[in-house]
Amino acid sequence: MSRLGKIPVSVPKGVEVKIDGQQVGAKGPKGELALRLHAGISARLEDGLISLTPAEGREKQLSPFHGLDRALVQNLVTGVSAGFEKTLEIEGTGYQAKLNGNKIELQIGFANLRVVPIPKELDVEVPSPTRIIVRGIDRQKVGHFAAVVRKVRPPEPYKGKGIRYSDEVVRRKAGKTTGA
Repeated sequence: MSRLGKIPVSVPKGVEVKIDGQQVGAKGPKGELALRLHAGISARLEDGLISLTPAEGREKQLSPFHGLDRALVQNLVTGVSAGFEKTLEIEGTGYQAKLNGNKIELQIGFANLRVVPIPKELDVEVPSPTRIIVRGIDRQKVGHFAAVVRKVRPPEPYKGKGIRYSDEVVRRKAGKTTGA
């Protein structure tokens, strides 16, 4: 049995969880999400706690999926109750972002604008030209979209210019030294 998988997931007030065989659904103030568990993993809802158990006799093979499914159920419950957020920062002279309808226009040192379409289920905010905030209820989609935007111009190690996560530390390198 997985160490993480053994820990039950608590369901906060205002979140309604429905378990139907391998399907786990959650509905909360932020929205509604559903998840299909791996074969051999079953879920039970008791006293506001969701506990996952692997099939009898297959604990060893299902251990990795047990922990994974528990983490996915936790993300499902957290997403519909509080949501997820990723903040990106743009660093560099003249580098900026602008929201235009359902896409982000990035001026980041290329000859042309880089345009990134925003998925419908995400909420993107540009409070200043150098900050992008991505919000949503699905953790995977929030992280993936933030990674797509960052990939347009990742931070470079010499001057630190580019798009980075707000909590990311860019390791700097020393430039060339002149020979004596």
